Amino acid sequence: MVAAIAAALFCVAFIRVSAETEISTQPLKVRELAVDRKVLPDVMPRFVYDSGRKFEYPDAVRGVYLTGHSAGGARFDQLVDMIDSTDLNAMVIDIKDDWGDITYKLPKDSPYADISQDYITDPQKMMDTLEKKQIYPIARIVVFKDSKLSKEKPELSFKEGSKVWTNGRGESFVNPFMKEVWDYNVNIAIEAAKLGFQEIQFDYVRFPEGFENRDGSLTYSMGDYADADEDNIQKRVKAVTDFVAYAKEKLAPYNVKVSVDIFGYTATLPEAPGIGQNFHKISENVDVISSMIYPSHWTSYFGIAKPDLEPYKLVKEYAKVENAKLGELENAPISRPWLQDFTASYLGSGNYQVYGKKQVEDQIRALYDEGINEFLLWNAGNTYTENVDYKVGKK
Repeated sequence: MVAAIAAALFCVAFIRVSAETEISTQPLKVRELAVDRKVLPDVMPRFVYDSGRKFEYPDAVRGVYLTGHSAGGARFDQLVDMIDSTDLNAMVIDIKDDWGDITYKLPKDSPYADISQDYITDPQKMMDTLEKKQIYPIARIVVFKDSKLSKEKPELSFKEGSKVWTNGRGESFVNPFMKEVWDYNVNIAIEAAKLGFQEIQFDYVRFPEGFENRDGSLTYSMGDYADADEDNIQKRVKAVTDFVAYAKEKLAPYNVKVSVDIFGYTATLPEAPGIGQNFHKISENVDVISSMIYPSHWTSYFGIAKPDLEPYKLVKEYAKVENAKLGELENAPISRPWLQDFTASYLGSGNYQVYGKKQVEDQIRALYDEGINEFLLWNAGNTYTENVDYKVGKK
C-alpha cells in the first residue's frame, strides 16, 4: 500500500515534444492534423506544492528542539516567548518521534492513522503562530529507529531468532535496505511539508549502533543490495546514502530543505562501519548537515581527556575537522551542528559539569570562531538555559 501511495504522489510527467522536427518529416496531411492538435510546451511545468504559508529563511538558523508533547502544550507558548525575546529564530519539532508515532492526528482514511497521536491537537494553529512570529519551522522525522513499524511489520526489521531485535533500551529499528521503509518515511515527511514546514530533518538515518558486531547473527533482508559486489560495510553505507538522495528527490516538489542529523564522530572517519553513515556522501545529498557534537558524547578525542569539561575546545576542534571535510565538496551543505544544553551527570563525578549560560555560550563562540554561523540546541526535556547570548563572539 505504501509503495502505491508513493507512486501516486510522485507521478510527475516530464513530456518533451519537438514539434518542428516531428512535423517537418511527415507528409502534408499528417502535418495538417498536427497543426490542429494542441502542441504541448517544450517542457511541462514541474508540479510544485504550495502550502500557502510564507516563511523567510533567517540570517542564520539558531534553534531549539521540541517534542510533540511540548509543541502541543503550554511549553510551546513559553518557548515562543523565549524566541521572541532572544536571537533564537527556529524550532525543530517532532513530527515522527523516537518510537515511530506521528505527533498529530491524521484522517481516519490515512495509511498512518493508527500511528498518529494527538500530542499536537491543532497543528494548523501551531503553524499559524510560527508563521506570524516568523519562527523557522523544521519537522524532525525519526527514520530507522521505529518500534511501531517493527512491531507491525517484523519482516521490515531485524530479527533475533523468532523475535524482533531490540537494543538495551528496548528500542527496535527498521531495515534501511528496504525500499518500503524509505517510502513510509518519505510520505510522512510530505505530510509535514504540506503543513507548511520549511525543512525536513531526518534523524536516526542509520543502522543500529554496533551493527557490525551483530550483522551476522541477526536475520534480515538486504533487498536490492543483496547481490551488490561490495562488503557489508559498503552495502550499509550505500543504503543509507541512497535513502537520503531518494528522500531529497521525492521532496523536491514540496520546496523544502532537507537536513540530516549525523553522529559527530563520523566526520573524523572515512565512514562509521556499523551504522552506515559516511559524512561526505550524506553531505553531498542534503541542504543542511547537523552533526551532534555534544561535548558529553565524546571520548578522549582531539587530545581532550574529559570533553564535557571543555566545551569550547571540543567544539572548536570538531569544527576544524568538519570545515576541512566540507571544503572538499563542490556543493557543500549548510553546517548546523547540535549543541548541548543539558547536564550529563550520568558521566559520573569529575567527568561532567553543570551546563548553564557559560557552557552554552562557549560552544556557540567556538562555532563562530571557526566560521560556522548556525546551530541547534538539544535538551530532551525542552528546558533551555535562560539569558544566553546567542550571538556571543559573532564577528
